[in-house]
Amino acid sequence: MTAHMQDRPATARPGTPGRHGTPPEIPCPPRQGPSPERGVFVRPLTRRQVDDRMWELGELYAHTLSSEPAEPGFLGPYRAGADAFRRRLAGHMRRPGFELLVAEAVRPSGATVLTACAYGFPVRGTGPWWQGLDGYLPANLVRVAASGKLFAVAGVLVERRVRTQDLTREWNLARRLQKRLLEDHIGALGVTLVDHLDVDTYEALLAWGWRCPPAEGGGVSRFAPRRLLVLR
Repeated sequence: MTAHMQDRPATARPGTPGRHGTPPEIPCPPRQGPSPERGVFVRPLTRRQVDDRMWELGELYAHTLSSEPAEPGFLGPYRAGADAFRRRLAGHMRRPGFELLVAEAVRPSGATVLTACAYGFPVRGTGPWWQGLDGYLPANLVRVAASGKLFAVAGVLVERRVRTQDLTREWNLARRLQKRLLEDHIGALGVTLVDHLDVDTYEALLAWGWRCPPAEGGGVSRFAPRRLLVLR
């Protein structure tokens, strides 16, 4: 990512007098851009629509892995990851209660572009994804899952800028997506797993409101490959 700094007049520096005793230049505070909530629309896709846009969703995944795709071929190294993502998403779509939201923006040309997505499904006492999660759930969350009030947020795809700017603001696009995903499940607790080595994602999730659950008993070993996070 490239930071573009505004040019500063050479006649004076902040805090020093200008020529002929003119008052010192006072730097203007940076202007905050418009909220992403303006001009970015969030909506759900049906399973058929997800099928129809599977390639586009894979491209979004590759784009969010890269930091600055400046050239058409830049995403080449991420193609294999995009293909693996499409396979995982196709498997997740078969889960009962699967939901996927997309964020779209309209360009000045009038074209609609996909900017982000989030998806997940309810977690119950049985099911294939349960096999990858049960070793991380404390006893109280096992009871929540048995009552049907646990929702797995399996993925939030946003560009790197969303991971690094305005993380704590309610209109942050990732926060909007995950909140909307849980809105239809009143009283449900969001749950997700993040790789221990993926520090960037872990810190972003914490900024978006996720928390580590209190350890019960022995808890999960700190050497476990993933961490469990919950969102209320």
